[in-house]
Amino acid sequence: MSAVASDLVAPVLLVAMPQVLDPFFHRSVVLLVHHEEEGSLGFIVNRATGIRLQEILNGMEVGWQGLDSEVAHFGGPVQPQLGTVLFSPGEVETEAASEVHPGVSLTQHIGDLARLAEAPPPQFRLFLGYAGWGAGQLIDEILRNDWLTAPVDSGLIFAADPDQVWADALRSVGVDPAVLPSWTPGRGGETTN
Repeated sequence: MSAVASDLVAPVLLVAMPQVLDPFFHRSVVLLVHHEEEGSLGFIVNRATGIRLQEILNGMEVGWQGLDSEVAHFGGPVQPQLGTVLFSPGEVETEAASEVHPGVSLTQHIGDLARLAEAPPPQFRLFLGYAGWGAGQLIDEILRNDWLTAPVDSGLIFAADPDQVWADALRSVGVDPAVLPSWTPGRGGETTN
């Protein structure tokens, strides 16, 4: 294992650099929750879907007691039918949740989802799908400067305005997004400033 591979420890935020033009990952921020030699897994935290939680949960016969305006988030292109909840642990007792970072827990258990939906904690996100990398793939992308790493910040994970998360994540590590060249997806990698 290379020094870079052994230095990457989850959880960490991955901030896509402007040259990442893949529509799933352009200007994305990923909460990396699992990383080892065999592969890596995380959730894009700054992509709201526009699909209301109430619609999704009603279809699963789970009652939603939160705000009507709450929407699901796109966690990544792998298994988009799979739901994962990230939430702030506290008053709601869960069966299968695990803490991925202080103040941030994760569950895919339907019973946990039902209990959390009945009394949503202040910080709650339902992600559809996830981002995954095969053996060595993420390290190759980091070495190619596709990703910048940043410390996990629950304020970024649960931000009220997902559109601001990318710039805020860059600023959290001292990078001014205004000084980065920008690439426009679908325009052959032309840069603009």
